[in-house]
Amino acid sequence: MPSDIHHHLHRKLIYLVTSGQTTPATTPATEDFARLRALAKAAVKAKIDLLQIREKDLSAGVLYALTASIADITRGTETKLLVNDRADIAASAGADGVHLATNSLPAKVVRHAFGDKLLIGVSTHSLAEGLMARADGADFVVFGPVFDTPAKAKYGKPQGLKQLEAITAQLGSFPVLALGGIKVERVADCIRAGAQGIAAIRMFDDPQQLDRVVDEIRELLQRAGSSESNL
Repeated sequence: MPSDIHHHLHRKLIYLVTSGQTTPATTPATEDFARLRALAKAAVKAKIDLLQIREKDLSAGVLYALTASIADITRGTETKLLVNDRADIAASAGADGVHLATNSLPAKVVRHAFGDKLLIGVSTHSLAEGLMARADGADFVVFGPVFDTPAKAKYGKPQGLKQLEAITAQLGSFPVLALGGIKVERVADCIRAGAQGIAAIRMFDDPQQLDRVVDEIRELLQRAGSSESNL
């Protein structure tokens, strides 16, 4: 893994995940494609740490075009770009990494195929999945849903802060990001539970509000970090 990305993971992280509103009819000429480019520009301006393209309905060709287009925006900035599931597209289009779901290839397969070229994040919903991801060579995991959220209803009841705290305690210094129902007012609770950052979709979906939202979160992360250092 490139050293600048490795250094990236040692601070409190803000992870923006796109909302998946594109369709099989999306092309580089359609409005939804342009909207994602605008969101990426706003993410870079706000200094979002990690940006995941999570657009599952796109054809491989359009997803490649979108990834390459957004990689041109994020390259050389503090914002690292990941692609949901498709490590091949991430690597070939110039993204920094891939985010693997529970039904994706195992992290160890991706790591074997791509070595340290890609940052690898993995979605997890249990301690067993978190331990497996770490053993398989993932760089970080996203754990959830921590709070109630329609987007993650299929995974059952929210895990809650106590389960988040248990997971982070077991995984030690391995980075765990909290996902699911994350709102600004819940960020500090997640950090106090041991999360190294937060991931969200809806909270970050408005490019015009992104600067303000991220500034609020950064302040909360700094306060939570200061509280931890005083313990």
